Amino acid sequence: MFKTTNNRSLPELLSPAGSPDALRAAIDAGADAVYLGGGSFHARMNADNFGTQQALTDAVSLAHFWGVKVYVTLNTMVYDRELDAALAQAEQAARAGADGLIVADVGLGALLHKALPELPLHASTQMSVHRGDVGELLARAGFSRMVLAREMPADQIALAVKESPIEIEAFVHGALCVSQSGQCLFSSLVGGRSGNRGECAQPCRLPFKDRKGRDHYPLSLKDLSLARYVPEIIDSGVASLKIEGRMKSPEYVYTVTRIWRELLDAGKGADEVQMLELGKAFSRSGFTDGYYRRRKDEGMLGVRSAQDKMASGEIQKFKGIQRKIPIELSACLEADQPMTLQARAGEHTVCVQGACPEAAHTRPITAEQVQASLGKLGATPFVTSAPEVQIKGEVMVAASALNALRREAAESLESAIKASLVPAPVVRREVAKPRPEGVRDSVRTARFLYAHQLTEAAAAYFDIRYLPLEVVASSEVPLCNGALLPPVIFPEDTGNVCAMLKKAQNKGVRHLMVGNIGHLPMLEGFDFVLHGDYRLNAANHATVCELERYGFADVIASAEMSTAQLRDLGGNTAAIVYGRVPLMTLERCINKQAGGCEACSGGKAQLVDRKGVKFPVVREYGHRNLVLNSLPTGMSDKQSVLGACGITSQHFLFTVESADEVERVILAYRKGTALPYPVRRI
Repeated sequence: MFKTTNNRSLPELLSPAGSPDALRAAIDAGADAVYLGGGSFHARMNADNFGTQQALTDAVSLAHFWGVKVYVTLNTMVYDRELDAALAQAEQAARAGADGLIVADVGLGALLHKALPELPLHASTQMSVHRGDVGELLARAGFSRMVLAREMPADQIALAVKESPIEIEAFVHGALCVSQSGQCLFSSLVGGRSGNRGECAQPCRLPFKDRKGRDHYPLSLKDLSLARYVPEIIDSGVASLKIEGRMKSPEYVYTVTRIWRELLDAGKGADEVQMLELGKAFSRSGFTDGYYRRRKDEGMLGVRSAQDKMASGEIQKFKGIQRKIPIELSACLEADQPMTLQARAGEHTVCVQGACPEAAHTRPITAEQVQASLGKLGATPFVTSAPEVQIKGEVMVAASALNALRREAAESLESAIKASLVPAPVVRREVAKPRPEGVRDSVRTARFLYAHQLTEAAAAYFDIRYLPLEVVASSEVPLCNGALLPPVIFPEDTGNVCAMLKKAQNKGVRHLMVGNIGHLPMLEGFDFVLHGDYRLNAANHATVCELERYGFADVIASAEMSTAQLRDLGGNTAAIVYGRVPLMTLERCINKQAGGCEACSGGKAQLVDRKGVKFPVVREYGHRNLVLNSLPTGMSDKQSVLGACGITSQHFLFTVESADEVERVILAYRKGTALPYPVRRI
């Protein structure tokens, strides 16, 4: 439901509610909807959240009383053994009366649509959606809205709205991840706390060493604020504007939501005073609109300074819900007849009776006196303008009787509104959790960053040999039979990418590695065997099956999975068994800072953390960067462990290795011997 101001349709204002007080703050400040987490399976596990059925029901009831929608987040990667619990969490949300679920796992989404078909599903930003045309696929899967990646520029947001058959939601204010949405494994693989599981330790906010050994913060972005661009955002047709901040204070939620409410209702962009106030609520040395305005430079960088923290301490403390619901009151007084008072709020109307007035002998009560008494709605959630009062004859009535009549009317109206908000009974349908049919062939596959790494020995060892699509299209690579689709493809890139796909297909390349379901629409008409990359975050049978339903021949399991979790998949899947897994996919190139532009294509740039650990940084299509793990995954001497997991396809990543190093890795895997350097185990 959209509000309208001056005959202009306004997008929904969606605010974070990481705690009960933050929920109240969002309501009081004028949010149209809030998003919050239940007990588990959401991307802010360290927020206070609403972990019990009663807490969630109370939260939804409170929001609905004030006309605010509630979307519950189930936006994490889910393992096989957790599917039942995730379905139960969704049922809990449905029983509480939630207006929708925000989901990141396409397999879980498919199960939810079958089990709770009446509950709307929103595709989380963790799905890395950059294109509107994927909306048709998501609609068929049961989704009614998709949340765009936070890296989207203004024109691409507007284009996505035009191309999508389902609603578009966009982030407009709050923290930015430096990695592409849903594509950060830094906290997980290095620190053991998964961002895709709601436990990010924020390594991007830590210092790294520059080439002179000084601390700098090449990964720490300022917070996003698009408050200056409200008119053009409204004109873009985006259905919902999302404010980030489930880990933030109620004061932050109130301040940011209030200002955005004012701007939307006025249809104007923020002025300097409002921007300063937003900055006081929370900022990291100011705000950035770099992605939105295509200014992906060092001006996007910022850290939370002591001055920022001091400014946040100056904002006014939240005092609870102060807003009121406008109501209409109509009273009738007549001697020796019970007083009546009708109270109406929207579609809700109640009528109560009170004491009988007496005929006046000296000083009859006036309509103005009755209005004054009935208008004192004080601690109630209501407010009224001058009540309509009809007095038949001259009567007198005690002030206490009028007060009692007013209290009864307010209580009855509040009860009537709440009674109308009782959620409808929920019947969760039983659904069978799917498992891939048949048995996959046992194969070895590998991706190479550079053509010179693909040697004769590699071609003899690997069944499928992938190179980046741009390398395949521009070079003669006879040993290559697979291409890697770029991980990020904006609509504006479609023409160039399709031209490269045609060249690859004409060269006889048969296999295509795809890491984003948003890229599937552009592949229609091409004759490739599609393979799902680890970037799809497949971690359970339902997701593998759903992706295969989309046309994938097989899927590489999430790089975050342990051998025990891979074993739960029961085979019929691929897994990374060697290589430096990309920890981040960066929209903004940092190679100039990490090693100089001359190192960009040579694999010699690196980030060095405060402990001296080195993370290679390599170039990706579109002058993006991949930050690679400092240690390669290595399982050459653990073949029996891999066999016990039932993995049908072993996948290798070659990034900064020389051709000789590639062949030494292959030899170690042939012999089952350990690699002569430290490795990361699955």
